[in-house]
Amino acid sequence: MMGSGLVAAQTPAEKALAAEPFRIIAPFPPGGPVDSLARFLAAGLGERYKQVAVVENLAGAAGNIGIEKVKRAKPDGHTLLVVPAGNLTINPTLMPNFPFNIERDFVPITMLAKAPNVLVANPSLNVKNVRELITLAKAKPGKLAYASPGVGSGLHLAGELFKQQADIDLLHVPYKGTGPALNDVLGGQVPLMFSNLPGTLAYIKSGKLVALGVTEAARSASAPDIPTLAEQGVSGVVVTSWYGLLAPAGTPPALAERLAQDAAEILGHSNVREQLKAQGLTGTLMKPAEFAAYMRNETAQWTKVIKARNIVAE
Repeated sequence: MMGSGLVAAQTPAEKALAAEPFRIIAPFPPGGPVDSLARFLAAGLGERYKQVAVVENLAGAAGNIGIEKVKRAKPDGHTLLVVPAGNLTINPTLMPNFPFNIERDFVPITMLAKAPNVLVANPSLNVKNVRELITLAKAKPGKLAYASPGVGSGLHLAGELFKQQADIDLLHVPYKGTGPALNDVLGGQVPLMFSNLPGTLAYIKSGKLVALGVTEAARSASAPDIPTLAEQGVSGVVVTSWYGLLAPAGTPPALAERLAQDAAEILGHSNVREQLKAQGLTGTLMKPAEFAAYMRNETAQWTKVIKARNIVAE
């Protein structure tokens, strides 16, 4: 599926990676983007280096059990972590006793993939765009509610950032997961929600939800008719769901660079690209230094929002 495997002329990094089996830690249950990306990587690395490559789903403690396993692993490029953005850029500020220092404990390899988010409304709210929503919210301060998958989730913070940038007051209604939140927005119990675009596109197309704007710098290729929030006068709300690949601190830079290149080749394969697209994911690969800078910037952004809005973990 991925090509013919490792070529004869090996670099020292390739020789080191070919020496032992791989463990890809997915710190959440099977199913969903983290698991899918881990499995694509395991298949690709296994084929490339002619080694066993297994995925371990170590769920629990909001992902911290799996993250701890990688932190303590030998830094030789053979134990890797696939993890969503929130664990890297939100939880360190949100959780008072967060057990890791992401910059100190891990080596960033690359961002693997991302998915756009969208602000949706139940049709009963009778708003067609962001300007109409802001007008309504200003007329009813603190009365309009928006659902989220939970306190401190990326989608909750997208709502808080939107409130800040649009200068409006919305009521936050947290749920235990995206499914229950989305069900209540579809049922009209709560009128608004920031949600993952792939998970809501069918409802938008069928008219069960109204798409008000995407939280991206540019319109999404999968829904080019939905304008961005910035196009509608609310700038500074760029909130993407993304997934990263990390290794334990002390992993040599040459191995991190090689693994970033491997990930780009594996996820760039046409067959894998199509499967990612079916899940609403786009491969977004970066060099380790680029990824490290991106994480630092996003962490700073969320730290400001969490402190300004006095958000406390449940």
